[in-house]
Amino acid sequence: MSTVSHATVDVPPLSQAARFTIDTPALVVDLDRTVASIDRMAGAMRDRGVALRPHAKTHKSIEVGRRQLAAGASGLTLGTIGEAEVFVDAGLDDLFIAYPLVPSGPKAGRLRSLAARARLRLGVDSEAGVRAIADALGPDRRHVGLLIEIDCGARRSGVAPARAGAIAAAATELGLPVLGVFTFGGHSYDSPDAPSAAADDEVRSLTEAAASVRAAGVEPSVISAGSTPTALASARGPVTEERPGAYVFGDRQQVALHALARDAVAAVVAARVTSVNEADRRFVVDAGGKMLGKDVSPYVAGHGEIPELDGAVIARVSDYHGVVDVVPGASLPEIGQVVQVVPNHICPVVNNVDSFLVARGGDIVDTWTVDARGRNG
Repeated sequence: MSTVSHATVDVPPLSQAARFTIDTPALVVDLDRTVASIDRMAGAMRDRGVALRPHAKTHKSIEVGRRQLAAGASGLTLGTIGEAEVFVDAGLDDLFIAYPLVPSGPKAGRLRSLAARARLRLGVDSEAGVRAIADALGPDRRHVGLLIEIDCGARRSGVAPARAGAIAAAATELGLPVLGVFTFGGHSYDSPDAPSAAADDEVRSLTEAAASVRAAGVEPSVISAGSTPTALASARGPVTEERPGAYVFGDRQQVALHALARDAVAAVVAARVTSVNEADRRFVVDAGGKMLGKDVSPYVAGHGEIPELDGAVIARVSDYHGVVDVVPGASLPEIGQVVQVVPNHICPVVNNVDSFLVARGGDIVDTWTVDARGRNG
């Protein structure tokens, strides 16, 4: 199958035989493109002398994580204790939970158990978080390392760079090793012009934060940046580590942000046309918000793109309906036809499914489990 000139993403081929056998909606990942993305990012970081610790929240898959490690990743990044538990159970135990943890209640015991089985790094952005981690771990606090989160402009979690030293000092007083600082240039997603400036913000903020930690008597060994749009541009200066995630499968946002080539997107949602309204020039596919998520962006139209239908986009979604308004002159698909939808944001799509189909040369060759699906806490 070839795409048409109006499409913004060049999707992997999927044979008619494969389309006939797929139980829609289904996430389909092209193996060759996935391997190429893994190797490309690993090589880019190796060339820069920067460690790669991919964020596995994108794929939540032991199989993909193992492939990233085999390609040269130093370890994996995760977002929750629950995700980390799954990966440790599978023997992937060099992990960074890049989230400002404040473990209490059941999470305290879970963290203590996890720390006994893994080489664990934990994110923190407050003295209260430091105390909660110390209490959760009990007297033996030597087997974890803390990284202090810095807000470099995303205006989410994280502290101002100058505050890093005070948090490092609080951790040291409680016997918690401080490894360094980390940040996330989330404002790189604001517009196609944003990644370059966001990368500069990452480098500047991490430089200031590292100086603050040094002033508190701690030498940072890990200075960690992370986002797919900024990874290549911020892997410089004091930065010792990058944590991109979405690069492994890609999505419409990454293409629009110039973080990924239009022919590098590896993941699509196979969806079936279930309703056609000829009078209103409208049709429906069986991939709605429960499958595609509901993330929208100011620089990509709709909720997903169907490249083979002249780049048609899903204009709106409800739980199980993806509604496409057909532009004048374009033909309507047939009821029952299976099409490939490129999601806006791949991470929530993966978390919506138990497994994904693996394709090669247009045919389905395997099924991989989304092992950490739903482990959101």
